Parts: sequence; structure tokens; C-alpha cells
Amino acid sequence: MKQGRISIYTGDGHGKSPAALGCALQAACKGQRVVIIQFLKGKGLEDSEFARRLEPEIKIFRFEKADEDFASLDEAGKKEAIMDIKNGMNFARKVIATGECDLLILDEVLGLIDKQIITEEELKELMSSKQDDMSLILTGITPNENISVLADEVSGIQTVRSAED
Repeated sequence: MKQGRISIYTGDGHGKSPAALGCALQAACKGQRVVIIQFLKGKGLEDSEFARRLEPEIKIFRFEKADEDFASLDEAGKKEAIMDIKNGMNFARKVIATGECDLLILDEVLGLIDKQIITEEELKELMSSKQDDMSLILTGITPNENISVLADEVSGIQTVRSAED
């Protein structure tokens, strides 16, 4: 039985989600099943025709219904999005409990802690419930030291130069 890993992609640079998606493609090429759950991304990838062609090897879920990202929503929209996000977290727990995939990617899950939608303890509990042969990738802008210590690998992605410079 292979040992699953926990990896975190964090930092203020662009490329955390694409790095996680690259891992998803590599896993799918090896015949592994991948589930991606996106948070705080607005429309995200779920509605993409290309994303649907990745199934059944890679399944992408987004529980938030708004087209805008979370920060752009008004208070009523944020309340509804928080309920949807909590449904997404419950789905992640179910995916882990059932062993539905070999790689689970929780895209922008660290941002849920920053926005106080979930607690560190909730994410730690989810991470500790991971089956031994399942790999888990977490992404988010702000590194969280208490979560990072539980990971096998933490990669910091920073912007060195941008076109606006």
C-alpha cells in the first residue's frame, strides 16, 4: 500500500492552484482518481467544458453558487456562500471517509481559516481523518503554521516580478 502525503501550496504569488492541478493531471495519468473541491473562487473551473472532459479521472466540485468570488459578495451573498462552503467541507469529509479518491485537492481551503469560515481545528480534524493511502493537497494565500506542521511538504509560491512592475 502506498503512503499518501499531505502537501500545501501557499504564498502571495500566482500559481498555487495550477501547481495543484498539475499534480492532479500527473495522478490521473497514473490511473489515480482525483477529487478537487474549490472554495472562494466564484465560478471556478466547475462550469468549464474542458473540466467536464477530465471526468471520470478528475472530478471538480464547487459548492458556492455565486459567479463572483467570495470577497466581491455583499453580506447576504456571503452568508449564503458560507452555508455552501460548509456543505463543501462536509463533502470533503465524506470523500475522505469513503476513500472515493487517491488525491483530494482542497483549493483555497486555507482562505477559509483566514475568513473565519472554518477553524484551524476543523481543518486539522479533516487532515487527520485522511486515509493512509490518500494524498491531500491544500492551497491558500496565507500560510498557517499550525496547519503547515501537519504537512509532509509545504511549498511557498511568491511573485518575484509582475507585469505591473
